[in-house]
Amino acid sequence: MWPAGLLSSATSIRPSLILSTRDYGFGLNGERHKTRGRIVKPVIQLQPTGCAIASVAAIAGLSYPKAKSIANSIGIFAEDKKMWSETSHVRSLLKHLGIKPGSGEKLFRSWEALPNPALLSIKWHLEKGRPVWHWVVFVRENGHSYVLDSKRSLRTHYRTDFGRMKPKWYITIRKK
Repeated sequence: MWPAGLLSSATSIRPSLILSTRDYGFGLNGERHKTRGRIVKPVIQLQPTGCAIASVAAIAGLSYPKAKSIANSIGIFAEDKKMWSETSHVRSLLKHLGIKPGSGEKLFRSWEALPNPALLSIKWHLEKGRPVWHWVVFVRENGHSYVLDSKRSLRTHYRTDFGRMKPKWYITIRKK
């Protein structure tokens, strides 16, 4: 995400794009789990339809309850079906948090071609004639690429099973 050596200076990087430098995270029941020194950490969605809010929270370095509270305060709710069938709500939340999304959606070409980070749509399909998808965050750091998936029931929220995920398009996340 950043050039080599940049991570040594906390003033050189946008703090909101770094969740924590702790080696441990906490699960839903307070259990500790090793995060292996990763800079960007997943945020678990606490609502069945909260993947957009959780993905934005991961990018912004917020907890799910905090991101949800901010989203609700500007009229964005996880229950709103537009959250997983349109991009305007997620773009508004990113902008409100001081994060600049790239203009438009870019067609997914390959994992190697993705910018770092990227807000990615996977599981794209039609429901009652309307497109829907699941939001995830693509991250490349320390020579490794992975996807942060907020789905609560997953064993691990760091995904590297790139062949199983079927991205449709992505939104570039720009540092300000």
